[in-house]
This record gives sequence, C-alpha cells and structure tokens, in this order.
Amino acid sequence: MSAWAPKRFWKETAVAEEDGGYTVRLDGKPVKTPAKAPLILPTRAMAEAVAAEWQAQEGEIRPEKMPMARFAHSAIDKLTLKFDAVAEIVAAYGASDLICYRAETPERLVARQAEGWDPLIAWADEALGAPLRTGTGVIHVEQPAESLVALSRAVHDFTPFELAGLHDLVAISGSLVLGLAVARGRLTPDEAFDLSRIDEHWQAELWGHDAESAAAEALKRADHAAAADFFRLSR
Repeated sequence: MSAWAPKRFWKETAVAEEDGGYTVRLDGKPVKTPAKAPLILPTRAMAEAVAAEWQAQEGEIRPEKMPMARFAHSAIDKLTLKFDAVAEIVAAYGASDLICYRAETPERLVARQAEGWDPLIAWADEALGAPLRTGTGVIHVEQPAESLVALSRAVHDFTPFELAGLHDLVAISGSLVLGLAVARGRLTPDEAFDLSRIDEHWQAELWGHDAESAAAEALKRADHAAAADFFRLSR
C-alpha cells in the first residue's frame, strides 16, 4: 500500500510582507513550517522562490520538488535553535578540507589538483586569514590552530538562512574553502563543484564514464546548485 500524500488544496499563491520579513500565503492563509512555526523569510526574492515552488505543485504535494522551501524550513525549525552546533559541524570541515589532500602520483593528476586547488589555498590565506597546509595521501594534515579559528569565525558570521545553504555547499563538496568561496563570490557554484570532483573526473577519464555514476553526480550537482541559490536568496 502506498503512503498517503497530501494533495493541492489551494488556488492562489501569493507573497506578503510580515513583521521581520516576508511570507507565503495560500488562498490568503500564511504557510507554516513542519514544526508549525510561522514561515518568515528574510528577503522578498526568497519568498517569491518558495511561492513559485508551492504554485508549481500539481495533484500530490512533492516536498522533494521544493528545495527552497526545505532549506527555509531547516533554517527556521533547526538552525535558529541549534545555530552554534551546526556552525561548528560546518567549520570542522576546515580541519580536513578536501583541497588540502593531494595525490602523490601520477604527475598529471598532481598537476591538475595543484592548478585547481592552489589558488583557493592562497585565497583562504588572503581573504579569510586562514593559511592551510597541504599533504599527500590520506595521512591527517594538522592545520594551524589560528587558521581553524578564522574559518570558524567566518562560518559563525552567517545568518541561520545563509548557514542552511552553506551547510550543503560544504557537505556536498567536502570542502569548507570551496563552500566559502561560493558564498563570497570567489567561485561560481559550477566551478566549485567541478573543483570538488577532480579526482572522480580523473578516474572516469582513465576507466570510462559509468551511467550510474554520471546520474548520481548530476543529482549532487543539482543539490549543490540549489544550496547556492538559497544562499544567494538569503541576502
């Protein structure tokens, strides 16, 4: 037996200004989060994006087709209550950042990683005040304590809504530096995602492209792009 799914019950979707921000109304009634909190969004652009997702629902309501709404719910129901805990989880990626771990061989892969990642190592030093060490293989690279403090400070400077987007930018890429580079406009989302996949793309070039792996990567890229969109709409 299939699980019951709620169906569309409204005709009109609208954005309305509220104290502290904007909300979405369905037939004049304000939308609430899954935890029954008021859906108060920081920007009109975000509210319009969430409203567009509600408007696009036909028949059964499909939450998986509403990424902006899901990010907003997470920001309100979770991050406003547990901001510091989530910020520390995100900041912890800096201690084992993807771009700090390099291949020893072959030379072409080593060169490709250096070409893609070295400019971001330099950017972290210059823009974030966080010089980072790199190493080869899987042996843990101990990062300077002051660099980890600087990275943590950068993460804690975001709002709960911004952190909701940043969380997925970092988790999907495996790199706090790449996530912050998107957040600060140093990289486009596609550039950051491609930089996070240097090793996977190298393997695909060697052994051939697998349809299942390509489909999985496409889904990750879409989720990464959605996180970047939500971060942008938060400002």
